[in-house]
Amino acid sequence: MTEQTRQITVTVNGVAREASVPVRWLLSDVLRHEFGLTGTHVGCEHGVCGACTVLVDGEATRSCLVLAVQVDGHEVTTVEGLSRPDHQGGEVLHPVQEAFRECHALQCGFCTPGFLTTIAAGLDARDPSVPISDDEVDELVGGNLCRCTGYANIKKACHRAAETMREAAR
Repeated sequence: MTEQTRQITVTVNGVAREASVPVRWLLSDVLRHEFGLTGTHVGCEHGVCGACTVLVDGEATRSCLVLAVQVDGHEVTTVEGLSRPDHQGGEVLHPVQEAFRECHALQCGFCTPGFLTTIAAGLDARDPSVPISDDEVDELVGGNLCRCTGYANIKKACHRAAETMREAAR
């Protein structure tokens, strides 16, 4: 290891991972090239499009704007980590993932991982017993760009996921 590389330990999707990375590598680079988690998409590389959004300690974060060394010791959740085990050998989708499927909220799919992680973080952070407003949905999806869908079904999926989470909280 030289001054140009650093050893990092990051918990990614619940698993502690170690890597020796160039100090200038972005979190998106490490996730995709070192850990093989290609669900994190890189679009604009300027933090504008939201395609690279992951959760760092539960907060939606543009992985193209964060150096990998900055997440040393932190927890990162990618789109691959949103689902959870069903304790029968399978997986249960996060309510946002299920709602995207039910509401046909994707077309080409490039922006989808960023929307899923962003919306999941937003819905997980709010009181699920309170119905979600159109303004809240607009705020949740407003920072991510989609060139295909026109956002109607993405917003519908956001409403559906919030309702599913509300029903589960009762």
